[in-house]
Amino acid sequence: MIGSLAALLLFQLAGEIIVRLTGAPLPGPVLGMILLFLALAVRGRTPQVFADTSRGLLNYLALLFVPAGVGIISHLARVADEWLAITVTLVASTALAVVVTAFTLRALTRKGQS
Repeated sequence: MIGSLAALLLFQLAGEIIVRLTGAPLPGPVLGMILLFLALAVRGRTPQVFADTSRGLLNYLALLFVPAGVGIISHLARVADEWLAITVTLVASTALAVVVTAFTLRALTRKGQS
């Protein structure tokens, strides 16, 4: 498990390095996740150790929301001042995610039927 966690952190580090060198408008961890996806796609399968580590991380995913909740409580006055912009952004991004998901599902189901 330690080896797979180290590999995940190395992909994140690679993403951070690439973003800092190129100035790409993308968070380093996101680019690292894309690199990991490409590596696994080229390999053709997910090694069992990665699958086990992923399940272990997902079991404790709720704990990762604690710092975000603390941050919101710490900046509650600012959230109160910006509530309208926050609400509009959340509703718009949720609607956009639903629309993109619907179109993606539609395209994939059509591709799967042909």
